Parts: sequence; C-alpha cells; structure tokens
Amino acid sequence: MHARIIGTGSYLPEKILTNDDLSKLVDTSDVWITERTGIRERRMAAEGEMTSDLALVASQRAIQAAGVQASDIDLIVVATTTPDVIFPSTACILQQKLGIPGCAAFDVQAVCSGFLYALATADNFIRAGSSKCALIVGAEIFSRILDWTDRTTCVLFGDGAGAAVLRRDALPGVIATELHADGRYTDILKVPGSIAAGAVKGKPYLEMDGPAVFKFAVKALGDAAESILAAQRISKAEVDWMIPHQANLRIIESTAKRLDLPMSKVVVTLPQHGNTSAASIPLALDTAVRDGRVKQGDLLLLEGIGGGFAWGSALVRW
Repeated sequence: MHARIIGTGSYLPEKILTNDDLSKLVDTSDVWITERTGIRERRMAAEGEMTSDLALVASQRAIQAAGVQASDIDLIVVATTTPDVIFPSTACILQQKLGIPGCAAFDVQAVCSGFLYALATADNFIRAGSSKCALIVGAEIFSRILDWTDRTTCVLFGDGAGAAVLRRDALPGVIATELHADGRYTDILKVPGSIAAGAVKGKPYLEMDGPAVFKFAVKALGDAAESILAAQRISKAEVDWMIPHQANLRIIESTAKRLDLPMSKVVVTLPQHGNTSAASIPLALDTAVRDGRVKQGDLLLLEGIGGGFAWGSALVRW
C-alpha cells in the first residue's frame, strides 16, 4: 500500500509586516531585503494566537479539501519549532481542538525541514499498515523567537501553517522520501535558550551565521534532490514542479539551476510570507494546488533544510 496526498490547506495570520514597516524598526530597507532574500512581506500572529490555532485552520481546510471527516483521521503529526507549550505536544492540543480523541498524535522537531520529516513519518505509518488516514501539519510562530534589533535575522521569518491529509491507496502518491541530518553544524543556526528552575537560561532568540548557512544549504539541497531522483531512476526532466522550502530566493534559484529546472517550474511563495520554517513547504504546496498549477499526474519534488542541520527531499505523484 502507498500514501497519497488527497487534500491540502494553509493559513496565514491577518497582520502583514512589510519591508517598509521593518525599516522603521531596524536599519534596513525594502531594497536591501528584497535584493538579498526575495522577501517583500511576512505575517505576524496576533496577541494570544497560538501555533495550534494556526494549525487548526490549516488542518480544517485540508480536511475539507480531502473530502473526509475529521473523525477519519487516525494519525496526527505536527512539525513545529515553536510549540504552544513545552508539553503537551502541539499535536495533542490540535487533536483536542479538532475533537478527535484517541488517535496517535505527536510533534516532530526538524525546524525548516520538519514538514518533510512529518511526511516521511506518516508515509511509513501508512505503508506499515498502522494508519489509513493521516494529518500532517507544519506550523510556526517564529516572530516570538526573533531579536527585533538584529536586522540579519528578523527580516527573514514569518508566521503561518500548512497541512496535508494522506490516505492509504493502491497507487503510489508519495513515491519516496529521503531524510538527512548532521549535528556537527548545530552552532551556525540555533536558538540556544532553555528553561531551567523557572527561568530562561541562555539566549532565547534565533542566531544564524548567514553565509555559512547559505553555503551549506545550496550544496545539501542540490545533493538531496539529485540523490532521490537517482535512487528512483527518475530524470530531472520528468519533474513537473519543484516545491522547495521558502528560505531565500537565491538558494531556490541555485538549486533549480543545478537541476536544470527553469524557474517557471518552481513554486515560489517567499515574497508573500517570508521563511515560515516547517510551514513553508505545505504553504507553497497548497498555493500551487489551489491556483491550479499542480494538476493530477504531476510529479512534485519537495525539499527543505533547517537547523540541526536537518534536511530532506520527497517525490510525490499528484
């Protein structure tokens, strides 16, 4: 048996923070941000809005698009770096909000590659016969772990959520997934803070060595894409759409060039919501599905990389 994606959904908070808005907070400009990243605006969660709230709306839209009932879901996997609380998991909180107690529900933490880790997990649950209908979600509120005085990081990230419903099927949907990690690079992208004895220990804000991250990401993503295509004996020309993690337009363009893919075959939503970490791939996927770009039978290449470093790729037949 195989896992097939039968519905997608996404949600972006209402508040928009443009590059011009940011120029009033830190020493930056619309031109500086756009030229270096491709980002024009990002969304900010409202006061009191939690990661599970974003995940709930995205999940409801995915369930509706799939044509199933919430009660049909027998597995929930939420990819997030910004959970509501330390525990219980955001997946369990989402389960309660969906009103479907009883099924397995847990979080995965692989930062920006989290949705790929969730996809691989659900795919293997379904292939093993442990699940028939799974809900996977990438949801983040990165605005709460940013140092708004650091222009090198605060301009990059935004809040949002994306979700997909996978169902057991006789025909291949998720053709293959490949996951990787290398903990030797933990120091170049991290949030080193922790909670101990009722207080925050260490810096609770995102820290990044931008040039090092860029260099590693370009190579790792190119390698991951070529590796999964070779393993499945699929040529680059057969890929209809590349749907990458939306981190930086230059990284996306570099990966597409390595794969000989024109940018017309790449789904880019980065300008509208910035880097939403684990939410960025499902957000882009849902956008392309709903605007009609992704059609039945299309071959999709998904790929992403995040802190850890953790990265991966997936081949999906729509």
